[in-house]
Amino acid sequence: MPGPQPLPLSLTVPQRAILEGLVRRQTSPQRLVWRAQTILAAADGTPTAHIAQHLGLTRTTVHTWRERWRVAAPHLDLPEVEEPDAPPLAMRIEACLADAPRPGTPATFTPEQLTQLIALACEAPQDSGRPVTHWTPKELADELVHRDIVESISPRTIGRFLKRSRSQAPSDPVLAQS
Repeated sequence: MPGPQPLPLSLTVPQRAILEGLVRRQTSPQRLVWRAQTILAAADGTPTAHIAQHLGLTRTTVHTWRERWRVAAPHLDLPEVEEPDAPPLAMRIEACLADAPRPGTPATFTPEQLTQLIALACEAPQDSGRPVTHWTPKELADELVHRDIVESISPRTIGRFLKRSRSQAPSDPVLAQS
């Protein structure tokens, strides 16, 4: 027994052209292509189950993107004359098809603070008046707090940041020795 038919989607000529361009563009991310194909097929009246089967998606995914487009469509139809500062239609469509923000805790440290951490680690500890020859995570944490770069940071966090920022160069020479 088939369920209720989804509400049809309507596309303007410019919206259709932009979506078709996203599908044809070789550099488009695959998730963006699938989403654009979903919207195009839905606007053509293709049932959700057929779209899902053709694109290898679940019906829930197709339904989600139909609904997101339906909600976003009124904002996409605004002419540029009414909103002179609004981004072009293509950018608004790509933003509509982008991933939704993920839940989770925001980052504790800003990219600027991490950059300052790495810069400090590249300095000699003696330049900061530290009585050591090499930085330790504890010394770096103390110096970052002393310089008011961060309010507080653990030595373990320092170690994780520095380990992650190491060069990924191979340990063995890549070129053969002659």
